[in-house]
Formats: sequence, C-alpha cells, structure tokens
Amino acid sequence: MFQGFYNGSQKHPSDLIHVLERAGTYGVEKAIITVGRISEIEEAINISNKNDKLYITIGCHPTRCNEFESNPEEYFLQLCSAIEKNHSKVVAIGECGLDYDRLKFCEKEIQKKYFERQLDLAKKYSLPLFLHCRNAHFDFCEIVGRNMEKIFPTGGVVHSFDGTLEEAKKIIGLGFYIGINGCSLKTEENLKVVKELPNNKILLETDCPWCGIRPSHASSKYVKTQFPFVKKKDKWTKDTLVDGRSEPCQIRQVLEVIAGVKEETIDVLANTYYQNTIDLFFKNK
Repeated sequence: MFQGFYNGSQKHPSDLIHVLERAGTYGVEKAIITVGRISEIEEAINISNKNDKLYITIGCHPTRCNEFESNPEEYFLQLCSAIEKNHSKVVAIGECGLDYDRLKFCEKEIQKKYFERQLDLAKKYSLPLFLHCRNAHFDFCEIVGRNMEKIFPTGGVVHSFDGTLEEAKKIIGLGFYIGINGCSLKTEENLKVVKELPNNKILLETDCPWCGIRPSHASSKYVKTQFPFVKKKDKWTKDTLVDGRSEPCQIRQVLEVIAGVKEETIDVLANTYYQNTIDLFFKNK
C-alpha cells in the first residue's frame, strides 16, 4: 500500500518517503518492519537499509506456516541465514505464533509445529519474539510454557492484543509485553482491559497499513490528533493520509487513547512506553 498498490491496482505513486517523513514529524524515532514469510525478507531489508530509523523482524506468520512443509530444515536455515546476514537490522523473531481465526490458510497442527520450531531462533540468536495470538490462547500459552528456556531472558511481545484481562494477565505472567494498536481499542470492553494493564508491560504499535482507529471505534472519542485524509485513493497527495490505510504517525493516536482511558499524563506514558520498547528491542543496537 505504501507503494500505491491496493488489491493489485496502482492508485497513486509510491509515498513511503512521505510516510516516513510524516512519522518523524510526529515523534517516531524508530520503526520496525514486520516480516511474515521468507519472500518478504529481501524487500524489508532493502527498505530498512535506506533509513537508519528502520529495523526488521524475521519469521514466519502462522497463516504462512505451510511454507515450511515442503522442506522444513531448508526453510529454517533460510531464516537463519537472513538473520545472520542482517544482524544489525534484525531486532526480533517473528511475526510468529498461532492464528485459529484463519485456519483456511494453515491448519492448527502445522501452525503449532512451526511456531515451536521458530522459538529455537530466539534462543540461537538471543532475540526477542514478535508474537501473534488469535483465538488460540490456551495452545499459545502451553507451547510458550514448555519452551521458557528458549524464550527468556530476551522475552517478547504479544502484538495487536484484543483478548480478555485474564488472558493479558496470563501473558504478562509468562514475562511478555502486551502490544496495543487500534485493533486493541475497538470496543468498550477492550478499553476496560487496557485501563487495567500495567504501564511497564505495554508497547504501542500501529500494525500499519492495518489497525487504524476508526470513527466507529469506542476509542475514537479519546483521539486528539487529527490528520488530513483523502477518501479516494486516486486523489492522494503527499500531504494527506489515505482513508483506510494506517500510518506510523498514527501511533500518537494510540497513545492518546490509552492516556484518556487511564486518565494519565500523555508525556509520562510516552516516556514509559518508549523505554519499554528500547528495553525489549534495542538494548544492543
């Protein structure tokens, strides 16, 4: 989408440079490009090498784990090779985990097998995990629970969290951070959960180009920073955001919502969440 393509059709010129400039204007000092399969690694590396603010994850998303099946060891070694060749840019293993909402892409047993296999990467390279968990809390915690020696002390984050408070407490109890974005803040129940999360265990994210905060979301009433949008993608300008496409600059809106829900000072929370991010991903960078 940041190349101007939507559903295979180009609607406007590549605007990644403008997106990154806008992110910087709104205080984004570092950004992580999420890789979810081997075929995405080269482009992610090429983009990150053009900007010293950009870093990447390397891993296989649960819905893509069928790609392991034809030659599991070769696929694993390709992930290893990419990490080793780009160690200065790789800050996490992932996105990996379990997704039982989209089993049409990959069945449970295959997801579980290769989620656990990728935990070896965390241990091998002493990197934190960037984790995905959708409708799979029990199996997720069971796999993590018996692989703690592979995962810690580097730890990780369960990103785009939208579960219950009990699930959040379990994840935090296992030693992970909770990643919050627009999709974590859709409903009043989501907001009640976020209100109770300890600040030293929260990370902010956008998961862009997805997971923006929409006017229909319960969180929208707490948003203070507004951006100029175009509704039609072919009406794009370099100074506007595209309706329906999230950008890194909108991480400020996520922060505003959490500050509003918790009734806490936005600058204090910003510093806390920034330090959490540094502690997890950038201590050795």
